[in-house]
Amino acid sequence: MPVLPSWLTDPLWEQFAALLPERPTVDPSHPLGCHRRRISDRIVFDKLLQLLRFGCSYQAISDTTCSATTIRNRRDEWIRLGVFGRLKQITLESYDRIVGLVLDQIAVDGSITKAPGGGEVAGRSPVDRGKQGLKRSGMTDGYGIPLGRVLAGANRHDSPLLSPTLDLLDDLGPLPNDIMVHLDAGYDSDKTRAELAARDLRGRIAHKGEKAPIQASRRWHVERTHAWQNAFYRLSRCYERRATVVNAFFDLADTIITIRSLIRRAWATHRWDERPHRRP
Repeated sequence: MPVLPSWLTDPLWEQFAALLPERPTVDPSHPLGCHRRRISDRIVFDKLLQLLRFGCSYQAISDTTCSATTIRNRRDEWIRLGVFGRLKQITLESYDRIVGLVLDQIAVDGSITKAPGGGEVAGRSPVDRGKQGLKRSGMTDGYGIPLGRVLAGANRHDSPLLSPTLDLLDDLGPLPNDIMVHLDAGYDSDKTRAELAARDLRGRIAHKGEKAPIQASRRWHVERTHAWQNAFYRLSRCYERRATVVNAFFDLADTIITIRSLIRRAWATHRWDERPHRRP
């Protein structure tokens, strides 16, 4: 049983492979010319998808085809090359070209998950008896497509993370003139309103002490995206200690979410050879 359906993994791998540099199968510098053959990038890529989806350890996912050390080394090599971030950027550009990002409506919200191993972006969680936790300040468009996130310890408040999260808008290219930012009551402060005004952004902020259904605004899109991300157990219970590795797994998960939404929304309007027989 594949970790993800083929209509999703095949286009994902094709674009990922196009970003990888050429590597010889056998090391040409070996004096006897009989060095151990290089493990296929596709095998390691599939292992990373399994790690992301199931949240298991590197030792548990390794087998005769690929060792845990090879997975870690290849992962770090791809992080140094910036492959994960570039893959996410290409996916967002493709989605914007085919479907269109709803950038005049932006939603920002924080989500706390477990981080039992601690690490660079972990802190004492106020909702888990002081155990180590990870907070992500996520930003989505009006449909819920993940645009980026800022990682911090679980003990950080949402409000101070708003400014670095909004800075990620600069990576999206030309933006609409009138952007509405949807925020929950945790951002209800004069400092937040001043931050939005300085960026020429309008804010729709829930008021503290006033109960309102989440469906009353567009904040539910970012909440749904948090649920999509937490379906990848590597993110909902993170054992990675380095921020670069955590961000790489988030970039891979966001790419999968974006491609899945792209195929689902384009299924009724476009035709291609590998188009699924049924709407995903």
